[in-house]
This record gives sequence, structure tokens and C-alpha cells, in this order.
Amino acid sequence: MTTDTTARRAYTAARACNFTESVIREMTRVSNQYGAINLAQGFPDFGMPEPMKDAACTAIHGDINQYAITWGSPALRLAIAEKYRMWYGMDVDPEKEITVCCGATEAMASVFLALIDPGDEVIVFEPFYENYGPDAILAGAKPVFVPLEGVDWKLDPEKLRKAFNRKTRAIVVNTPHNPTGRVFTRAEMDLIAELCQEFDVLAITDEIYEHIIYAGNHHVLATWPGMRERTVTISGLSKTFSCTGWRLGYAIAPPELSSPIRKVHDFLTVGAPAPLQAAGAVGMAFDADYYNHMALEYRQRRDIMVKALQGSGFKFSAPEGAYYILADFSAISKKESKEFAVWLAKEVGVATVPGMSFYQPPELGKSLTRFAFCKKIDTLEKAAERLATLKAKA
Repeated sequence: MTTDTTARRAYTAARACNFTESVIREMTRVSNQYGAINLAQGFPDFGMPEPMKDAACTAIHGDINQYAITWGSPALRLAIAEKYRMWYGMDVDPEKEITVCCGATEAMASVFLALIDPGDEVIVFEPFYENYGPDAILAGAKPVFVPLEGVDWKLDPEKLRKAFNRKTRAIVVNTPHNPTGRVFTRAEMDLIAELCQEFDVLAITDEIYEHIIYAGNHHVLATWPGMRERTVTISGLSKTFSCTGWRLGYAIAPPELSSPIRKVHDFLTVGAPAPLQAAGAVGMAFDADYYNHMALEYRQRRDIMVKALQGSGFKFSAPEGAYYILADFSAISKKESKEFAVWLAKEVGVATVPGMSFYQPPELGKSLTRFAFCKKIDTLEKAAERLATLKAKA
């Protein structure tokens, strides 16, 4: 028998070696393993609006089950355009400026691949939602991280200004912010708009939590003077309508930016599910009462978690928006965040996301963990009961 001593080449592309699988999804598996209450992954454990479920069933039974137009069904694009006109006074052309994608996550990936070149720099606020780094790497770009600092996660204007240079192609602006719950102020948005225009930089905004606000206001950067032509607005239906499994997101951009986004989206996924788009159009037409009621319910959930975490010894600032709390556990345990999150799921029965997954380098988040409170009141009260035992077990 002869032995082939020729070394086999690696079959994994180099770009896939520079990031890991989602830690958030991994912690759901850890939660399931230990029977913990899942406050890790940001999906609700309560139902979505009945009219949208009925509309989806009607669409399926009405045989709206084939490909929709690649960049979105006309009904959904019209509904999105009308919503932006009503809520933000923003005129959007549904034919040329909206691309419906398979979730805001795919929308962000399509935007990066369509508009960012290898070697470009992309500014990302840190801590960051875990997708932004891999999106930049897949596009061959370099993420440049700007910290949100202190317990209240404030932006240092000088550090942001220093991050801009001739290589900067884009900045990712996520408000309300995941994982901190910060809602950027008008002054902060003014500064971002000023720098984008000074350095000729694109703004890619992640506004998926736009209607979950407790303090301040949601500011749509595309409505700022001089920003419409250089902003890609990304949002979706997952968080607003509690349907994370539907995977319906969208990107709004000027025609010259939408055209390449649509091309990339086409070859990534072809299109989002047709019957769910029909139902999504129904939800986008809900009136202000729906959004106000939703925000009030999330405030109640937030207050339960704030009280529970304060009583358990965590240090944090109450979120101004979204449905996360990024909390410091250094007064409770000296474990690093991944070890602490697994221990918390196993011994206390509450699953969270290690803070290290929101930082580069990861060590910056070693004493932090993220709680998601998009759960039933009963679920959160049970989690609070378990967290009350934390000090005795630590």
C-alpha cells in the first residue's frame, strides 16, 4: 500500500475563519440543555397580532405561494412607503427605493456586499450587535470600533471624529441600540450627519427597534439635511410584530444605492416568503394605538427586569429603548462572561448572552452579560424569582 504524503489544502475559505458562529444562538442551545429561562436570544415567547396571522393563512390558502417580486411584493412596499410618510414625513418611492429581504440581518449583509469594497473601513459602535463584524469581514472590509462609554453608554465626540478618515466608507448606526438599550440623542445624530458629509461616508442605519422606546425619541438619520442620498435605512417586522421567525426586513435607499443592493439580495435569497409579505402589509398599516400599546407593555417588562437585576447585585443603566439590559456582574462573580453565562443557566436557571460576544477584543466585555426581556410577564417574574437566589449560589 502506498501512502500519499501530499498535504491536503484547506477547504475552508480564509474569510470564514475570522469569526465564530453566533454566540446568541449558542446560548439558546445552552438554555435548552439546562432547562433555563431563555433571556439570551431576543425572540418573544408570546403571540404576534392575530390579524397578521389570519392574513398569512388567507394568503397561503389563496395560493400566494410562489415567488414574489425579488425586491418585495407591491403591497408590502407600498405599505412600507406609506408608514414612513406617516411616521417620519419621509417620501419613499416604493418602486425604486425599497428592497424587502429575508430579515434585517440579510438586508444588512446585502448592503455590505453591495456597497462596501475590500479595504474599506466601516465604523461600528462598541459594544455591537454580533453580525456587524462578520458582515464587514465577508465584504473584505475593516471594522473600526468606537466605544460607547460608562454605565450610561455615552458617545465621545472626539473619539468618533478620530475614527473618520479617507478610507472610511460607511458607519453603522444602531438606535435604539442592541445590546445597551441606548437611544441616540439629536445632538449625537447631528454629529454623525456632519461627519458623514464632511468625509463623504455612507450611513447604514439599523432601526429594527424603532418603536420600542422608553426615553427620548427615535431619530431617522435619512431625514437629516444632506443625508437622504447617503443613508441606507434598515428595519423590519420581527421586533415590532413579534414574528422573528417570519424573516421580513427591508432596506430603504436612493435608487443608485438600491440597484446594487437588489442585485446582491437577488442572488443571496431570491426573495422573502410571498404569503408572509402579504400579511406584513396588513401589519404595516396598523395605527398608532398598536405601537403605543406595544411600547407600554415593553416598559412594564423592562421595569420587572430592572428591579430583579438591581436586587441581585448587577450594575447597569436602565435601557432607553429596545429590549435588552447589558449588565456588569463583577460584584457578584469573578468568572469571565462566557463561564458566568453558562453557570447562570445551569445553576440559577436563567440564560443570558456573554458580554464578550459584543466586543473586539472580547476581553472588554468579560464582566458583562446581556438579558433580553421580550418575554411574557409570567416568564420574567419566574426569572426574577430565580435571580433572587443568585447571591446565595455565587
